[in-house]
Amino acid sequence: MRIKFAGIIILLIMFFTDVFARDVPEDTLNTQDTTPVVKKPWYETIQLRGYAQLRYNGLFETNPDLQCAQCDRSWGGDGGFSFRRIRMIFFGQIHERVYMYIQPDFASGGSNFAQIRDAYFDLGLDKKQEFRLRIGQSKVPFGFENLQSSQNRIPLDRNDGLNSAVANERDIGVMFYYAPTEIRKRFSRLVSSGLKGSGDYGMFGLGLYNGQTANAPEKNKSFHLVSRASYPWELPSGQIIETSFQAYTGKFVINRNPQTDFDQTEFAEHRYGPSLIIYPQPFGLQAEFNWGRGPEFNPETNSVEDAPLRGGYVMATYMLKSNTDIFIPFTRYHYYKGGKKHELDATRHRVNELEIGVEWQPHRTFELVAMYTISDRTFENSLNPDNRQKGSLLRLQAQVNF
Repeated sequence: MRIKFAGIIILLIMFFTDVFARDVPEDTLNTQDTTPVVKKPWYETIQLRGYAQLRYNGLFETNPDLQCAQCDRSWGGDGGFSFRRIRMIFFGQIHERVYMYIQPDFASGGSNFAQIRDAYFDLGLDKKQEFRLRIGQSKVPFGFENLQSSQNRIPLDRNDGLNSAVANERDIGVMFYYAPTEIRKRFSRLVSSGLKGSGDYGMFGLGLYNGQTANAPEKNKSFHLVSRASYPWELPSGQIIETSFQAYTGKFVINRNPQTDFDQTEFAEHRYGPSLIIYPQPFGLQAEFNWGRGPEFNPETNSVEDAPLRGGYVMATYMLKSNTDIFIPFTRYHYYKGGKKHELDATRHRVNELEIGVEWQPHRTFELVAMYTISDRTFENSLNPDNRQKGSLLRLQAQVNF
């Protein structure tokens, strides 16, 4: 299976590159420009940027047992102030066809320790770099909100429905991306303009990755296969609507409780689903959903079983600009019914959650988000087979961009 998947990737990359890639003919070049090209050493092309987030989740909290470990480990219990993220991003075009991106996080998992989030290189397969291979640890192209940076996302955490597909959104592998130059510029503009884009993950993506998620050792010799198609439609009015469809399949080895008698630890899984993004100009709408199958703890049999899953969200936003200030009120409802494969015993989850909040940007270097959460969460495994928690709380986050 491993060789078969690798062969499929190589054949598809060769096909798309041969059909679409076109170098600029020499007779179309501007021969009047005789300015010499000065190439800098690779170490002079590397740039640095980053952001940091400080949170407090304890205001008006009605149930300290209501929590979401995948969302924010300082939510619930005795959590106080916490750094959610402290990220430094080193990036640059170190060769005309090689782009480097390395992102460590110094507040991983709500604790103050460092961990690599991204470490990859983009290899351009043509002069325009419309065809690229991304090699290393990077985001798995599944879902818009999963690909969107936490620096740009409006709600404090990603929705359970799609984020349960890939913990930390990343894994190690090789991804192939294609997008014409015009569309690559449009993806970039959706981020740089403040419209909360997801970044450039191609108009078409196809990849192989380990499957055990980021910073976790591979536990079998079976790759996961993922594919995504996305297009940002620009209307005559200037409004941009992005539509996407994505899917993946593979085999995952669960983390089980050794005190149980589970026989099976490896499970086949697959997911698929659409995304619709209407960028806030000034009204915005996001909606994503996915269906599939995967491992899930069954409290009735005290075992992990193959089970169907489904979940997603819908979010409405409005971008209000007043002098130099930007206000983005938002509301999001998200739902998930299924297991979380990366948690103990593929913990069984049932999530219904409504969030109402506002983001304030007095300038580009600082953001403040206040979000009121009303939640009904069930999360059950062999250590806690009967656990449904309801409650509400006000969550705050200050973010500095640099």
